[in-house]
Amino acid sequence: MVKVLFVCMGNICRSPTAHGVFRDLVRREGLAGQIEIDSAGTHAYHVGNSPDARAMAAANRRGVDLSDLRARKAEPADFEHFDYVLAMDQDNYHGLSGICPAGSHDKIQLFMDFAPEMRTREVPDPYYGGPKGFEHVLDLVEAASAGLLADVRRRHQL
Repeated sequence: MVKVLFVCMGNICRSPTAHGVFRDLVRREGLAGQIEIDSAGTHAYHVGNSPDARAMAAANRRGVDLSDLRARKAEPADFEHFDYVLAMDQDNYHGLSGICPAGSHDKIQLFMDFAPEMRTREVPDPYYGGPKGFEHVLDLVEAASAGLLADVRRRHQL
């Protein structure tokens, strides 16, 4: 079982979007029993809450359901459990580095590194923007999800 964790700040916009999009891709490819997917936030602002309504609406327009997801805070034990700990931006990368146990720093990566063709290393936070921000996040997440799945398949022979 390959285990993937997506991380943003509050776990209500970017990381649950990535969670849902990647989960949908994994299911379509017939790999649901081989890849575990979760998401978390570096802050506890929204623990227990559903994803942002705008993120859910944008995802729904693309056929991705986020309604079962609930926000949680990333914790040091995540580094023992997950093979990939994927930060949405540099701030969250640094936040994860601050709670990462010694010897596990190599698990932290920027999610957008799996989509170099997109020419950005960060998924921008759409929280304070308009609807176009959530659509842009989905475009980035879809591209990075495809690259991530290719990496998982290559590294883990799936």
